[in-house]
Amino acid sequence: MKLSVIIITKNEAAHIAKCLKSVDFADEFIVVDSGSTDGTVELARALGARVEVTSDWPGFGPQKNRAVDLATGDWVLSIDADELVTPELAREIQETLKAPRGDVYEMPRLSNFCGRDIRHSGWWPDYVVRLFKRGTARFNDAYVHERVVPNDGKRPLQLKGHFHHFPYDTLDALINKINRYSSDAAASMYAKGRRTSIFGALGHSFWTFVRIYLIRRGFLDGRHGLVLAVTAASGSFYRYSKLMFLAEKNKQ
Repeated sequence: MKLSVIIITKNEAAHIAKCLKSVDFADEFIVVDSGSTDGTVELARALGARVEVTSDWPGFGPQKNRAVDLATGDWVLSIDADELVTPELAREIQETLKAPRGDVYEMPRLSNFCGRDIRHSGWWPDYVVRLFKRGTARFNDAYVHERVVPNDGKRPLQLKGHFHHFPYDTLDALINKINRYSSDAAASMYAKGRRTSIFGALGHSFWTFVRIYLIRRGFLDGRHGLVLAVTAASGSFYRYSKLMFLAEKNKQ
């Protein structure tokens, strides 16, 4: 069965080559780029990908659905540019497609933070739905934190092999993402009618730290786990603080 790999990108020159090479068993590579200026588009095309460049940014869910709509394979595998398909997962996907037991599959994702694979802190096993028969599932319309939703509503089957994820090579990368995502999340919450106060922001921040560092045993990830818990708590504080100020601004 023909397999299409879909990837959305923006300035992913540091990752795109390794990403595409990890899925070289696929039949088709679809890259939807939202205005890269670092050579991502040229690199992807040189490696055999079909690249479509968009002039707008509708959010992660809608952008990935654009890639789904361009795919022509019987099956679709969605992968982010900073992810790799491990050899074990590659073999399992190929074996699965020879005799599928279902239409939608999820697999665990092992993420790396500043050189260390994180196996606690709520980061592992991070199951993500990424493999599906074309026409049986789509991404939701979430601006951030998008996910694949099966058309029939059934629970996806699981694969054992995992993605290897490299989202944050540096602490700066994590902090920058927290700032961007907290703004997007605040805007989304405001549009849904959510409101908060400074005490609400503090409460959410405190609970986030407790959940990640203690309940999800982030302390077992050493200093990396402590940094992740603190930055996640900060992100929660920023998100609700931005929501508070956004609501105040729009009252004027």
